Amino acid sequence: MNDHNGILVRGAGNIDKRAAHADAQAPALFELDKVRFAVGATTLLDDVDLSIASERVTGLIGHNGSGKTTLMRLLARLQEPGDGRIRFAGKPLASWRPRDFAQQVAHLPQYTPSTDGMLVRELVALGRYPWHGSLGAFTDTDRQKVADAMRMTDVSRYADRLVDSLSGGERQRVWLAMMIAQDSACLLLDEPTSALDIAHQIEVLERVRALCEERRMAAVIVLHDINMAARFCDHIVALRSGRVLMQGTPAEIMSSANLEAIYGVPMSVLNDPATGRAIGVPQ
Repeated sequence: MNDHNGILVRGAGNIDKRAAHADAQAPALFELDKVRFAVGATTLLDDVDLSIASERVTGLIGHNGSGKTTLMRLLARLQEPGDGRIRFAGKPLASWRPRDFAQQVAHLPQYTPSTDGMLVRELVALGRYPWHGSLGAFTDTDRQKVADAMRMTDVSRYADRLVDSLSGGERQRVWLAMMIAQDSACLLLDEPTSALDIAHQIEVLERVRALCEERRMAAVIVLHDINMAARFCDHIVALRSGRVLMQGTPAEIMSSANLEAIYGVPMSVLNDPATGRAIGVPQ
């Protein structure tokens, strides 16, 4: 049975029971109840009920204008909902002190700020700001967190290079290192692969996936490519016209009927003979 009213989708082939069980056991990190957001007369999100699990990689997918970035900005506290409630770790989102929230959640927007004249190690070190503040001393612990983050993202060799001198994929790894140095429980990544070629898309998402597993972190990632979402995410949430259209594990989402409902074009689902993964292909 397929249900496109914002609930778990069934009947999409063989369900990954291990992933489904893992999601069932993971406590909620973000909880949204009847969330609505509008700009003037334009409603960008409407009646969104959603639970995002801790220690899982959740993908947000949907066509342009479906509400993905708006939802991400609400989760990052860059905007407040017009109606409804958002909780993080069981507490109302608005009740978190900014510094405490920044220690828990790291956000990488779709368009990163300018880094003119900034070295890689300086940018990564900014991830420690929520922990020591503008007047606090940069401690040995901070230095170790920065070094570990650069090592984990393989950017240590670029430490004394200007960020702007790096390639797109290298820069994305540096921004990811900054977020890891922040030592948070959750990463919010808005289209982190949009400007990258396929090889670098896979590289960045593989690192995010590995980091979440190694450090028991959560990640919420806005992605345009359903095949990348199915490959790297534990749970997929599909938005359309500001509402949750459907959600489920990759195995549950990857059917021709579901993908056509999400993207509005006929889609076929094929099995990769090498990996066995389902792959969505426009007809």
